[in-house]
Order: sequence, then structure tokens, then C-alpha cells
Amino acid sequence: MSSKPSVLFVCVHNAGRSQMAAAFLTTLSQGAIEVRSAGSQPADKVNPAAVEAMAEVGIDMSAEIPKVLTTEAVQDSDVVITMGCGDECPYFPGKRYEDWVLEDPAGKGVESVRPIRDDIKARVEALIESLSPAAR
Repeated sequence: MSSKPSVLFVCVHNAGRSQMAAAFLTTLSQGAIEVRSAGSQPADKVNPAAVEAMAEVGIDMSAEIPKVLTTEAVQDSDVVITMGCGDECPYFPGKRYEDWVLEDPAGKGVESVRPIRDDIKARVEALIESLSPAAR
């Protein structure tokens, strides 16, 4: 196991919310936190509106691909943050779980994705603080 804290972001399609959260955490923690994302029913590609919204704040998600949620990903993470995957997310005692209630950006244009992106950024910043001093 790594000495760095590890976080797994999970949503249904791993195409919008969890991808944006993972990208923010990777960028804002500057490598101090191990970051994973996955979906219980991964989409074929990342939501183009999410990619565009993140590009507006200088984060390139264009090469990301949705990944399937595995038991190993949950086991290997200290913190599991779910975003609408409900009971499909495996549960392991001793893990820190949070459920972030966020609007799903699926099928929305970039104008509608921007407020979701900004909400995710604020939550990720609070998450980094909660994982300090390891993340500082």
C-alpha cells in the first residue's frame, strides 16, 4: 500500500462527475493523493461537455476513458466517494465513504455542466483539506 492517501470516485457511467472530480483531485493535490475513478456501468466515452468545461479551467480530460468499477479498486482506496451509483457500489468496513449528491451532466450542454464542475471543484478542495497533512 502507498503511503499516500487514495481516493476512488464512483458514478454510474464514469463519464462526467467522477471524471471531473478525479481530474480536479489529480491537479489540485499535485500528486500527494492517489486518484482513481470508475463506473458501475461505464459509458463508451467521457462526456464531451464535461471535457469542454474542464478545458475551460485548464484541465485536459480528452484522453480519459470510462473504467469499470472493480472490487479491487474499492479495496485499494482509503476514501470512496459515490455520485449516484446507489447500491451498486461495494462496501468494505474501515473505508471512509461519502456520497456527493450532484446533478448528472449526461445529455447537458457545457452551460449546464459549468455549475456542476464548480460544485465538484469546491468539494474536492474540501476533501484535500480533510486528508491533510498528507496532501499538503
